[in-house]
Amino acid sequence: MEIWINPACSKCRSAVGLLDAGGASYTVRRYLEDVPSADEIRAVLDRLGLEPWDITRTQEEAAKELGLKGWPRDAGARDRWIEALHAHPKLIQRPIITADDGTAVVGRSDEAVRSVLGR
Repeated sequence: MEIWINPACSKCRSAVGLLDAGGASYTVRRYLEDVPSADEIRAVLDRLGLEPWDITRTQEEAAKELGLKGWPRDAGARDRWIEALHAHPKLIQRPIITADDGTAVVGRSDEAVRSVLGR
């Protein structure tokens, strides 16, 4: 299991605490320092069953500068969104937990984090 975190994020710290309390074995990826490639983002999106705009933090300054709210949300724009997430990793919603069974969750809630325990 791997968790993508920003250590300054309270949701990330909470998720790590829940994983620890649940006895989970995991690795931490500080995705702002160890930026995921576009292919890694695609793979995580596939595991999540989501599209890039579903995991984009549109209130971040970079999102506003890029005008993301006005970007199309369709198959033709998917790679453009993924490239934006790669170029500006702060736009990636956090934490993202990839489970050993091939699934993943965005761990914004305690329930989502607990759902990966035992997978």
